[in-house]
Amino acid sequence: MGLYFNFSIVFLYLFIVAIYIIKNKLIKNNTIKIKKERLNLLNPKRYFRYFKLFINSKILIVICIFSIISNSITIFQNRKYENLYKDKEEINAVALVVNNGEEKEYNYVYKIKILSSKRYETKNTYLYLKVNKKNDNNLKYGDVININGEFQEPSNKRNFGGFSYKDYLKTIKIYGTIKAKTIEILEENRGNFFISFINKVSNCVEKNVQNILNKKEAGMLMGLLIGDTTNIDKQTEDNFKISSLSHILAVSGMQVTYIISVMYFLFKNSLGKRKTRIIIIISLIFYTILTGFQPSIVRASIMGILVIVADLVYRKSDFLTSIFFSLLIMLIYNPYLITSVGLQLSYLGTIGIVLFYKTIFKILKNIKIKNRKYKYKINKKLILIIGKIKEILAVTISASIAVFPVMLLYFNLFGIYFLITNLLASIIIGPITIFGTAILIISFIYMPLAKILGGALEVFIDFLIYISNFSKLPLAKIYVITPKVFQIVAFYIICIISNYVYKIYNDKNLNITQIRFKNLIALYKYKIKELYNKKIKKYNFKILSVFLVIIIISNFFNSLFLSRNLKIYFVDVGQGDCTFIVTPKNKTILIDGGGSTSSTFDVGENTLIPYILDRGYRKIDLVFISHFDYDHVGGILKVLEEFKVDRVCIPKQEENSENYQKFLKIVKEKNIQVIVVKSGNKVNIENDLFFDILWPIEEQIEENKLNNNAIVMKLNYKNFTMMFTGDIEEEAESSIVNLYKNTNKLKSSVLKVAHHGSKTSTTDEFLELVKPKIALIGVGKDNLFKHPSNEIIEKLENIDIKIYRTDLNGEIEIIINKSGKFNVKPLY
Repeated sequence: MGLYFNFSIVFLYLFIVAIYIIKNKLIKNNTIKIKKERLNLLNPKRYFRYFKLFINSKILIVICIFSIISNSITIFQNRKYENLYKDKEEINAVALVVNNGEEKEYNYVYKIKILSSKRYETKNTYLYLKVNKKNDNNLKYGDVININGEFQEPSNKRNFGGFSYKDYLKTIKIYGTIKAKTIEILEENRGNFFISFINKVSNCVEKNVQNILNKKEAGMLMGLLIGDTTNIDKQTEDNFKISSLSHILAVSGMQVTYIISVMYFLFKNSLGKRKTRIIIIISLIFYTILTGFQPSIVRASIMGILVIVADLVYRKSDFLTSIFFSLLIMLIYNPYLITSVGLQLSYLGTIGIVLFYKTIFKILKNIKIKNRKYKYKINKKLILIIGKIKEILAVTISASIAVFPVMLLYFNLFGIYFLITNLLASIIIGPITIFGTAILIISFIYMPLAKILGGALEVFIDFLIYISNFSKLPLAKIYVITPKVFQIVAFYIICIISNYVYKIYNDKNLNITQIRFKNLIALYKYKIKELYNKKIKKYNFKILSVFLVIIIISNFFNSLFLSRNLKIYFVDVGQGDCTFIVTPKNKTILIDGGGSTSSTFDVGENTLIPYILDRGYRKIDLVFISHFDYDHVGGILKVLEEFKVDRVCIPKQEENSENYQKFLKIVKEKNIQVIVVKSGNKVNIENDLFFDILWPIEEQIEENKLNNNAIVMKLNYKNFTMMFTGDIEEEAESSIVNLYKNTNKLKSSVLKVAHHGSKTSTTDEFLELVKPKIALIGVGKDNLFKHPSNEIIEKLENIDIKIYRTDLNGEIEIIINKSGKFNVKPLY
């Protein structure tokens, strides 16, 4: 809990002590006794007996013991991170390559284990090794290498609610990345014999699958069998994600169930039950290593092994004991796994099935066809098929209930077809897994036969891919605002209580506690009805009037007296510009949206949209596009496609760029109002808040048209002003200075520095007229352009301007109160 919620263990002990004192005091004073002569349903003393069932001295002692153990493990892990290399530190070390590497856009990435280096504490730690494709040595598992390179510390989250690469790497025990300069292979085949054997098996499996199937189907089968999704194209992955089928591409407990079933079927008669169980345990361990110790497989394998071991020693297995013991083992190995999305979804899905399956199945089972016309046409086979469909639906719905809030928390997506897609996928996934495994085994014996059978397997896989195309239907992808923690907790409480209430009203054999609870509900209903008949019914109109008056007064008070600030968020979108503004009246404004030239990373989809949803918004009232360079408009194009946008302001375009054509197509399809602005225009937002458009003028600058004719505008609110400059260069700045030198138009509290701090902008004359106190620079960490220029940084520092940069500070937040005073809060 301390690791996940990031609070000190001391608070846990204070809470435990407080609970213990309260409990003892209540018992000592005999306050838990309920007076029999008068029934008070709202008296908390009445329910204290249930509290005592869950909080007693033994439970508190167990919590204390395990908190000390877990805290010690976490402190030990943290010290390892703290004592490692520093960012950009030169490294010379001997390491063991522990995988065959993964191909990225410009590099090969290998996982390595440090064997020796100048620092003793770095021994046996795992790192990523990044090797440029031009200098790749064709490393493979078991190679011992001498590395000379630069350490790259993993990045923390760069924006509010953003993704922390550092925290993610902690879940897989990776401590950072070495960018290799030189590599020398010292020795080959040094790896663990057993792991090396499994690695060879994995390579053979991949090679055979590629020989049997086409590229697309082969990548899909590798994902289904061993969780290797590296050969699945991004479009297919996105389709599965939108169709709520992502879990299909990650190996899970389903594969473990198939392994146990198939092994039991094959060896039960020939070897006997006891020997078969031992073989199953060995197979599960082998499969867990083969799949790379993925959390869902580790969980399922440990639980499966515990059930089998219990049977071997003639003990009854318990589900809750098995599931939490498996979690305990995983967290002792690596406490940071508690923050792993895969682990959370795996455990929640399993718990959801256990908690809700019986209730959901009973509800579905009770759904009957009442129309006599069709009742007698349904034969027994169809009844069996319908029954199986209901079972699959019950499993899908049960798991979905449990993972639903967490899916929204991490992915912000909801698809209305998830029941249909999961039902169809559940029907087809079993045959694919079993048939695919059988063909794979045949391929090691006789490849021609495997290729013939592979044609039939491709039909099943293509059908699964076809199911994922539900993502292209209307309403398949609905973006949802990131839920708050209290909303998630409330959702689970409501689901659990609803499930419990349904059981006590529909189960026949109730225990004493369930009977009491049922009677208590009946008593509450009776008391409420009695209260309504005696007091409320007579005064319905008066009570309704009082409620309406309270609502009107509270809304008036909220708008009149509650201070709402203007909030400006200078978002870190890498090498680009992006500003998100929330006005005092809760309107949203987006100025530029960053962008990336990488084919594998969409800033709009992966950074900007999640950021806006994390902030709690799904609609943009006004968008400004300063110009149509990709590092300013790339992210906005995706926002225009996915969000409701009212208006977009752009400069006059004389250059018909590819980005501009994409923009025109989107705004036409989405029916978004486009306003072309120029110098002298004023864009009103609300009271005391407006933008002065200062540039461009009608006659455009011919040199570097896109940059020099970008929108330059000034935000005005009370006594606060901020200048937005796009990517204008010296030519444009000179023209702006000449245009406004005899006015006070350019003076601003904050300056968004032009062109990411390039030396082609931010002239002395321009700064003299703007006179900013604060300068913001949107720039990517270690960018190829070497922005910002040292010359510009020195120039700003020499005139005492405080500089904030997204590469060093992450997101920069500016809060302006109703009097115009502002406060700057960088993330770092």
